[in-house]
Order: sequence, then structure tokens, then C-alpha cells
Amino acid sequence: MSTKSVIVALDIGTTKVCTLIAQKNGHSLDILGVGSHPSNGLKKGSVVNIEKTVQSIKSSIEEAKLMAGLDELESATIGIAGNHIYCFNSSGVVPVKNKDITQSDVDRVIEAAKAVLIPSDREVIHVIPQEFKVDNTTGIKNPIGMFGSRLEVNVHIVTGKTPLIHNLVKCVEQAGLNANSIILQPLASSRSVLSQEEKELGVVLVDIGGGTTDVAVWKDGSLLHSQIIPVGGNHFTNDLAVALKIPHNEAERIKINHGTVAASRINDTFVTVQGLTGTKPREIPVSMIGDVLGSRAEELFFVVKDIVNERGLEDEVTGGYVITGGGALVKNLAEIAEFILEKPVKIGFPQAFGGMTSAMQHPKFSTVLGLLQESHHVSRATAREEGDTQEEVEVDMFDKIGRSFKNIFKEIF
Repeated sequence: MSTKSVIVALDIGTTKVCTLIAQKNGHSLDILGVGSHPSNGLKKGSVVNIEKTVQSIKSSIEEAKLMAGLDELESATIGIAGNHIYCFNSSGVVPVKNKDITQSDVDRVIEAAKAVLIPSDREVIHVIPQEFKVDNTTGIKNPIGMFGSRLEVNVHIVTGKTPLIHNLVKCVEQAGLNANSIILQPLASSRSVLSQEEKELGVVLVDIGGGTTDVAVWKDGSLLHSQIIPVGGNHFTNDLAVALKIPHNEAERIKINHGTVAASRINDTFVTVQGLTGTKPREIPVSMIGDVLGSRAEELFFVVKDIVNERGLEDEVTGGYVITGGGALVKNLAEIAEFILEKPVKIGFPQAFGGMTSAMQHPKFSTVLGLLQESHHVSRATAREEGDTQEEVEVDMFDKIGRSFKNIFKEIF
């Protein structure tokens, strides 16, 4: 099998490292291998121990390679999050040279929008066009070929701290792969979970990971805002461990098997928990678990609500909220979110495509599946540019973004 037909996605999270290997099959993908291994070297999405992170990545890759029946892999698309990520909106305007707008004009106006001051220890990860304006006409998604004298663009810029990006890429390379592109995790999750109709209508994606919760606000098919909240599923587990005076592993087991965020809906049932070493097991009411987890869930969703309201986007969220990620399946989570956010809320599952098993249609795989799909779009766009295919397909705004990462990494290193 040619390595050129193989795509690798790597989700390096706080609680797990997940690797997906797929083969390109025309417009679609066929998943060949899956690898998942506990992550031991990250905290809140950032690398804090390179050696442990590299080992976790290697274990995940080897598991996926074994399932896929492959000996060698060349490169991977990796996701990034963490509380070092900072996003903001910007705009740029340029005159149109020859009245008919070309790709060169689009490139110039995006460069103009990028011309903002950022700290020297930060790098631009994404510049995502939201809408173009030609003279007095607004709401344009693709202005190429239009007639006008003035071109303007609104963009969403994603930045990250250079040392932390460097550390993540270094871990991947030490694990034996090149990082051919890097994508913000809520963008990837949006790709796999949200439909185009939902993005047009207006939704907020809330991806609850192990160390962070990623927020992405969509309207009219454009990303209006994204933000990383340094609170995730591990905080729910830690709250249980402290409140019940039990080890972290036992708290995680209790959260998965008996977790709920609605204590008022629980009957007077009890579960057995194992305390610290040398202590006897004891019975605790499930309602107590609901009180602990419910308090943390309320805090998280009030933060999400504040993020949306502070940016004046509450009226844009016509379609409500979609919760995904490994922390999304705690019992009654959607109900408490709907009460706090005062909008419709649903749990978001990845949309199925070639080779996906039912086990993979789980919110915890939303990011890595989105990375795989995004990488496929980028590779198809690159092939079209190099003349490998004569297909005429709709231009996806993310295609161009992914192809710029090689230049970014050259600047970093």
C-alpha cells in the first residue's frame, strides 16, 4: 500500500492519545486502524513531560499500525488545544487591481487581515475567513470572479504559544512521525459532529475533554468565536475524589458507571466505593455523586454562557448547543445544560463514514475523526493544485489553512 494513500490523525489529549489510520478512497475514507493509549505527559492540553508524552504517542501509533497491518507511517495531522490558545477576530481591506477578483486578491486581503500585532512568543495557527465584502455587498463566502473595486474580509485568527506548539511537534517527531499540519481541536470536532445546516443556523459546539473544554460558535457557516476553557472531565473526577475521599482511579470508575449531574432525579440508592488503601469499602448515596458532579457542571455551563453573552452572540445561537467529547455522556448533562443555557441542547455524535464501527460513533472520538476528515480535505486540495485531478469541487475554506502549516513550522524551527 502506498503511503501517499494513507492519512494519519493524532489526537493528543490530557487523558488519552488516539491515533486513526485511514486510506483515501476517492471522495471518501476507509478506516484501517485505531489506537488509543492513556496520556501521561499532558496537563490542560499542554505538554508537561516530553518523555511520557512521546511514550504515550508511540504506544497509540503502534496499536493503530498493528490493526492496519502497516510497518511504516510518514506523517500525521495533529490537534491542538490548551489554555495557551488565544483567538480573536480581525478584518482587512484591499483595492481590487483588475476589477475582476482573483485568488491573488483574496490572498492579499487575508494577509492584510493578518497584519496585527501579536506577542513575540506567539504564532498564528489559523486564519479563518468568516465573510467577504465586495464594495457594499456583504455576506459573500467566495468572491473569486466577482466584479468590484474594493475587497474586504472578516477573519477569525487562532494563535498559540510558540514554545508549547514546539513541544507538541517535538513529541510527535520523536515518536517517529512528521507533523504535516496542526488543527485547533474544536474545529476538528465541528467537522465530524456538526452538519452544514447546523453551522448555517447558528450553534455552539462544547467539546468536553479531559483537561479542557473547547467552545466553537458557528453562524451562517462561519466560525464566529472559539475559546479553550481550562476545565474538563478530570476536574469532575477530582471533585469526586476529594468529596468522597477516594483514589482518583476509583473516582473515575464511579463517574463512568454511576455519574449523574441531577441529584434531585435520583432515588435513594447506594453504591459501594473503595477508599484509600487499608480502609474498608463503604456505601454512599448516588444523590451525593449527583451533588458533586452537578455543581461542577453548573459552573462549567455558566462559564460557557458568559463567553457567548460577553461577545453578544446569544441571539446568533438559533440552533442551540451541541455537547460532545469524552465528558459528554454523564447522565442528565444535556438537561442541566439546557436549564442553564436557556437554549436547546443535544449530545453530538460523530457522523459515520467508511470503515467506522459502532464503537467509534462515540463523542470521545469526535476530535480525532474530525482531524482525519480535515486532513483528507487538505490532501485533496493539494492534489488539485498540483494537477493530479481535474475535479471541480466547492472550495472549502479550511483547505487553504492546512496547507500553510509547513511554512509555519519552518518559521518555528
